[in-house]
Amino acid sequence: MNEPVSDSPLSASSNRSSSNNLGNVAADQAVAMDRMYRVTRHIYDLTRRYYLLGRDRLLEKVITSPTTATLEVGCGTARNLIKLAGRQHSGLLYGLDASHEMLETAAANSIRACTKRIGQEQIVLRQGLAEQLDAQRMFGRSAPFDTILFSYCLSMIPTWPGAIDAALANVRTGGVILIVDFWDQKDLPAFFATGLKRWLSLFHVHYRPEVHEALVEVGKSGRGEVSFESVARRYAYIATIRKT
Repeated sequence: MNEPVSDSPLSASSNRSSSNNLGNVAADQAVAMDRMYRVTRHIYDLTRRYYLLGRDRLLEKVITSPTTATLEVGCGTARNLIKLAGRQHSGLLYGLDASHEMLETAAANSIRACTKRIGQEQIVLRQGLAEQLDAQRMFGRSAPFDTILFSYCLSMIPTWPGAIDAALANVRTGGVILIVDFWDQKDLPAFFATGLKRWLSLFHVHYRPEVHEALVEVGKSGRGEVSFESVARRYAYIATIRKT
């Protein structure tokens, strides 16, 4: 049985992130993610910069202050969290990822970046699945998050409906869930969109209309105010969900 963990950051000497997975199915998913990123994590940021468009625009929407708490689900190498940490007032920053391997890179990157700023809080990283998100159990927080981010990961999560529900349960009323992910590319020339989809499939990523439809339904159900904006002619979308 997992005991609640503290808010202490992952130390530089730690070889593994704190694990919060429950059960064999969760462990299998984590192993699958480790296999996927064992090698590619070392070149992830270099290669993904060319097609994960809109990430910085997403970060511009994140409001931070000395008292805010921001979580990125599927934080990967901590690229986005490190950018937020560079702000004058970044507040508390947290990252959750299914892959131990990816979190090793994230820990090294975040410690290196944060130690350059005197007094800068380090990013707290935990290993676990998105649908099992629990602010208390995973991060030792008694209060929910102000902002939760999903950057090109929601469409890759097999149990994405649970990930959406968990995010809504762990963000405060009036808080925001921000998502950037692939869209249908309908505003791009047809021949270009077709070739682009084939190219993206080589990286095991693609637009999942059922995810987009589920986000629309969140707004219709009254659980949150939902809006979308296009990135690069519907190459991707940024969804903003304000919990009501």
